[in-house]
Amino acid sequence: MMNNWKLTSADIFNQGPVVPVLVIEHVEDAIPIAEALMKGGINVLEVTLRTAAAMQIIEKIAKELPEAYIGAGTVTNRQQLKAVTDAGAKFAISPGLTADLLEAGREGTIPLIPGVSNISDLMKANDAGYDHLKFFPAEAAGGVKALKSIGGPFPNTVFCPTGGIGPNNYKEYLKLKNVKCVGGSWVAPADAIEEHNWQVLTDLAKEAIANAKA
Repeated sequence: MMNNWKLTSADIFNQGPVVPVLVIEHVEDAIPIAEALMKGGINVLEVTLRTAAAMQIIEKIAKELPEAYIGAGTVTNRQQLKAVTDAGAKFAISPGLTADLLEAGREGTIPLIPGVSNISDLMKANDAGYDHLKFFPAEAAGGVKALKSIGGPFPNTVFCPTGGIGPNNYKEYLKLKNVKCVGGSWVAPADAIEEHNWQVLTDLAKEAIANAKA
């Protein structure tokens, strides 16, 4: 298991082309979901703080599957960043940014990947020392065309776009020079989780990885 303080945002981005964005309601589903996705070749997992069980889920996966790169999504403030770090998250992702959150990220022991949707926020993130960013909400914020345009004046900033990305468009994002990976929920559909059909998650993960490399 890697020590948190040695892990960087670049390490997370380089693990693979697809990062599942997971909204998990029940703690007992955490390990089966994680194992199914890892069996399919995906080992970076973003558990969003959108459910009451999210912190417990992060802690459980961190303890029982140390080989997983378990991260916390929808982290919006300093207090949440500390909480997910204490729970064992190896990285944190925010939908946007504030000056205090950026400062907390610099002071913390796990990588923070701030979210941006425009040039002004991108510049604020760069000024604070962040060059690996989440582009959110990707499709609503201009999608592939926007990221392609951004690449000109900001060639050293790389992105993980999330929001409106699925099997029909994720390959277009991955073709961009400034995109290392994409985030999406399509590899862990809610109906398959509700039915405990874990094989569906494994198959979708394998398909996503294979098609990304095609």
